[in-house]
Amino acid sequence: MQKRVHSREFKLDIVRQIATGQKRPAQVCREYGLAESVLSRWRKDYQERGEAAFEPLKAEGVTSQEQRISELEQFCGQLALENQVLKKHYSDWNHGAPCDDYACPSRSS
Repeated sequence: MQKRVHSREFKLDIVRQIATGQKRPAQVCREYGLAESVLSRWRKDYQERGEAAFEPLKAEGVTSQEQRISELEQFCGQLALENQVLKKHYSDWNHGAPCDDYACPSRSS
């Protein structure tokens, strides 16, 4: 038996007909040649996820990835501000003279 692939719109239409009482599950199975187990799985997915049912779960992962990116961008901005403040205070402490770890005019012996 060949596995059939049904569109998201088809699945939503079927489960909506059952949810609204327009048709009974047995009637839908007969009309469209669906196994009861398939219809049961579709109904469960629709009950759990509502109108988002039958969309790939990867779409939800994208939102969590976007959230993580946003958090990292915020953290990067915070680090940039802290770095800027530290540079300013370091420059003030050194009286504006450039300084590195090896040659600092204010600390020469």
